[in-house]
Amino acid sequence: MYAIIETGGKQVKVEEGSKIFVEKIEAKAGDEIKLEKVLFVGGESTKVGAPYVKGASVVCKVEKQGLGKKIRVYKYKAKANERKTIGHRQPYTCLVVKTINA
Repeated sequence: MYAIIETGGKQVKVEEGSKIFVEKIEAKAGDEIKLEKVLFVGGESTKVGAPYVKGASVVCKVEKQGLGKKIRVYKYKAKANERKTIGHRQPYTCLVVKTINA
């Protein structure tokens, strides 16, 4: 059984036992969270939401909070002697899918 969920403005396909990286969610490592924005449930029988499947949810365990790889942004303006380097690390939450309730 698999499901497509919406979190952090993105859609993610999940299966039981899979590990996913999503936008940061305010929770501590080891906490269980319930994601209720389920768009699609597939398997023996399929359920398609309009926009969400009623009564469906995905229970996940927060494995860790982290920061992604550093991205360097370099700004330069010609003839103005203006140069600037900025770094950015996007925060993420690593989730392990425990159950899919449909």
